[in-house]
Amino acid sequence: MKNIFVINGGQVFGHSGGQFNKSLLGATLSFFENQPDFQIKSTDINQPYNLKEEVEKYKWADVVIYHTPVWWFQLPHGFKEYIDTVFTEGHKTGIYNSDGRTSANPAINYGTGGTLHGKHYMLTTSWNAPKEAFTLPGEFFNQHSVDEGVMFGFHRMNAFTGMKPLESIHFHDVMKNEYIQQDLENYNKHLVKVFIDNKIEHESLLNSHSTC
Repeated sequence: MKNIFVINGGQVFGHSGGQFNKSLLGATLSFFENQPDFQIKSTDINQPYNLKEEVEKYKWADVVIYHTPVWWFQLPHGFKEYIDTVFTEGHKTGIYNSDGRTSANPAINYGTGGTLHGKHYMLTTSWNAPKEAFTLPGEFFNQHSVDEGVMFGFHRMNAFTGMKPLESIHFHDVMKNEYIQQDLENYNKHLVKVFIDNKIEHESLLNSHSTC
């Protein structure tokens, strides 16, 4: 039995109702609830949460799934507050012990003090930007992918804790609402690919340190 912790970072704010990421959360819950080898817990950052309980969810999980829109090329401020406060609560209580360096040699081993080794995470992002903005020469993101560009720091944050990435999936043009159903179908296929069909990653999960 593998433990999945899914976080909806789709903040309700201004003109954003957060519906797309709420739909992704629902799709994730439905998918894993219908799989016999998985247990699932979730958090919606729009609802009140207890910091100690959130740290325990990270410790419990074998895989953390993040759903987030990208606002002004960053996380929504409510999701960033969640990360800041929960990870601070997790200092020496299960997420990380230090930045990994020692006073004897402070120039090396930065980023090696995490305590979530053996765990994985998966990122989904949603964008108003079209996918071509990342892939075509001369377009806005200079042919840098989402993972290598805007979300690079997010991936390093998770590496700092000791977690390793599973394949991301990114959704584009979501504000036009033209591809929502297709996006949800593609997401379900992605979950099947990563957690059911991909024997290498699936066996890695089955052999991870946490069992129940």
